[in-house]
Amino acid sequence: MTAFAPVATVAPHFVPKSNASDYFAEVPDVKYEGPSSKNVFAFKYYNAEEVVLGKKMKDWLRFSVCYWHTFRGLGADPFGAPTLHRPWDDGTDSVENAKRRLRVAFAFLKKLGVEYYTFHDRDIAPEGRDLAETNAILDELVALAKQLQAESGIKLLWGTANLFAHPRYMNGAATNPDAHVFAYAAAQVKKAIEITKELGGGNFVFWGGREGYQSILNTNTKKELDHLAALFHLAVAYKEKIGFTGQFLIEPKPREPTKHQYDYDAQTVWGFLKEYKLDKHFKVNIEPNHTTLAGHDYEHDVEIASRYGYLGSIDSNSGDPLLGWDTDQFPMDVKKTTLLMQVVVRQGGLAPGGLNFDCKVRRESSDVDDMFISHIGAMDAFARGLRNVAAINADNVLPKLVEERYKSWSELEIGRKIEEGKTTLEELEQWVLKHGEPVQVSGKQEKFESIFNTYV
Repeated sequence: MTAFAPVATVAPHFVPKSNASDYFAEVPDVKYEGPSSKNVFAFKYYNAEEVVLGKKMKDWLRFSVCYWHTFRGLGADPFGAPTLHRPWDDGTDSVENAKRRLRVAFAFLKKLGVEYYTFHDRDIAPEGRDLAETNAILDELVALAKQLQAESGIKLLWGTANLFAHPRYMNGAATNPDAHVFAYAAAQVKKAIEITKELGGGNFVFWGGREGYQSILNTNTKKELDHLAALFHLAVAYKEKIGFTGQFLIEPKPREPTKHQYDYDAQTVWGFLKEYKLDKHFKVNIEPNHTTLAGHDYEHDVEIASRYGYLGSIDSNSGDPLLGWDTDQFPMDVKKTTLLMQVVVRQGGLAPGGLNFDCKVRRESSDVDDMFISHIGAMDAFARGLRNVAAINADNVLPKLVEERYKSWSELEIGRKIEEGKTTLEELEQWVLKHGEPVQVSGKQEKFESIFNTYV
């Protein structure tokens, strides 16, 4: 997750269109046409109202569009200037421009047929001269967002605070060595929770892009982690005080922009939450591109978090295995989406979380219609994943093979005693002395892979 984007070059002779939907006049409303369709502006596999495995597809998938990449990203990278010209954006950081951008975002969501969106506080509203002015501007944009939500039926999946882009956070937010910066971050989190509640958001996300370190020489890691936990406890207390019923989520990432980020991966976060007695108040929002940056398979963090009951939402993107940074690409690999949907189906869904497209079009994909094509392709990839899981579960071949691999734990008395915690090392030693060497059993990985391939 990143939200910072350079301000666009001020457009000469900028003349806004009268209606936000006019910016997408050349793009038809996106509908389901089925697998035989060749229309790039139609769904081939995602049929929102179709019931699969007992739920409508839209309820399994709960798609969301992220505001920062889709409406603030302009294609800049460390080697080049912005390449994405957005005709609704006049290149200024004005409130008027922010309001026009917000109206265009809702027109895009409506045409795409997506019911949810996500944002950072600083995505939708520019900062003022001080915190008071910034909050007043934010309130003005939130009032417009609330109006647009009421008119469209579109909902906020989650909100968050951008605690990484401003120079004040260069040494971290909650983990900053300066208590003044911690206090500012806490004030920003307070306001962000308030507006998320105001807009009916189902979740609130914490992503600690600057919560880490570049060098151990100038860092007290224990103090910084204590302070990070302190901010989370303050947030929990305020959430309960104001009656915000949304779910708190932490989004792990191993590095970038810091060299080492404290919320490295799902298991690191779980250990942190347990250590600081926060595990009853938080789940995780997993971004698979972050998972691969941590050296794991795409599906690893989603699988681990779900198995232990703390998978709350997924930032559905992918990365390039040849690149060592967070490329935030649209997920188009159906094998990977099938693996993720296996987990989602197994745990009964993601609500109140969802599948949020924390993705940006490539800086070379510079047409406005590329915004639609990319989301349509990714939505179809996850819809195919869901359909594949339905077929896998119906045939029950792979699930039975997995069950077969672990049958000794239920069939052997000693296996049951181990799982129930009713044995000792001495008893296990005697059992092995009596029964001898275990029989070698093939893991059959290639068999599993071959069968899986028949579904995708």
